[in-house]
Amino acid sequence: MHTLTRPQVDEFQAELDAIRAGVMNSLGQADVDHIRKMIALCRASEVGGRALLHFGVGPLSWIAGVLALAHAKILDNMEIGHNVMHGQYDWTGDPALNSQTFEWDIACDGEAWRHSHNVTHHTYTNILGKDRDLGYSLLRMTPEQKWKPRHWLQPLANLMLALGFQYGVGSHDLELGRYKHGAVPKPVFKERLNRFLSKVGKQWFKDYLLFPALALWSAPRVLAGNFAANLIRNLWTYVVIFCGHFTEHVAIYRQEDCLNETRGDWYLRQLAGSSNLTGGRWFHILTGHLSHQIEHHLFPDMPAHRYVEIAPQVQALCRKYGLRYNTGSLFRQYLTVMKRILVNTLPPKTAAA
Repeated sequence: MHTLTRPQVDEFQAELDAIRAGVMNSLGQADVDHIRKMIALCRASEVGGRALLHFGVGPLSWIAGVLALAHAKILDNMEIGHNVMHGQYDWTGDPALNSQTFEWDIACDGEAWRHSHNVTHHTYTNILGKDRDLGYSLLRMTPEQKWKPRHWLQPLANLMLALGFQYGVGSHDLELGRYKHGAVPKPVFKERLNRFLSKVGKQWFKDYLLFPALALWSAPRVLAGNFAANLIRNLWTYVVIFCGHFTEHVAIYRQEDCLNETRGDWYLRQLAGSSNLTGGRWFHILTGHLSHQIEHHLFPDMPAHRYVEIAPQVQALCRKYGLRYNTGSLFRQYLTVMKRILVNTLPPKTAAA
């Protein structure tokens, strides 16, 4: 939490607004070229990966095929799908980059994600009882969440979520807990469930039936390769997302903390509720530039590849106002995520002891 005065909060807001305006007023061909290059690279990587799986011989070509296909799926999920569906390229007028119609290659339906992520998560970031991304309704991430006996299994639940992360994200908008308590009408729940199952069915048909069938005698090789590529994408996405939201110093808020919140207050909550990862250009691309989760939470509709450009400015503002800018290596940040998960596995009295 911060100790800024109201005039300082307003000044902080104005300076961040100026950073945003500087980028948004300069959008142009270079930004279009970036996303189209990523789409072309994704398609080429998928074609190459599937060709290696279908026609390759021996374990080395299988491994190369898996890695190429996983690379394509990660690009599609992170740098392309996530960012396009945030509306980062709506200004281009290109139907292929329209946030409301774009669909990606994971089990999560685009419409459901736009609601659970764009609307709910980015509005109520890290607010208990409002942001359902906080532990994905499975994990206890703060002592202020009520401990239940099922939390003894939290490390196992975390592992299962990581392995099947696309399904955790895909089922998120079902709001199973709220439905169980009658807060989601049955017709609404059924419509969401049908949409989720339909998307899962399409993904399974493509990866586990169609492409293996096309491979004829190589069907087992292709089936295993598709499964491995999906698993790699799930694990990578899980690690990046968790390192951006649940590291040691990420703040979690109560609803009463956020009453009468101004845009400046919202900026401060996004800053305190996020963490970054250090790395090189391709590391940032493969994270969908969510290695700059702070900048993404501040400016979710800004083309993500521009976060690298503004990060030093945001960090300088944090120094100016005495605010924490949470950043570190993937390894160090994930260690603090696991510490948080393990500490909150324990009942309150045990944890305090």
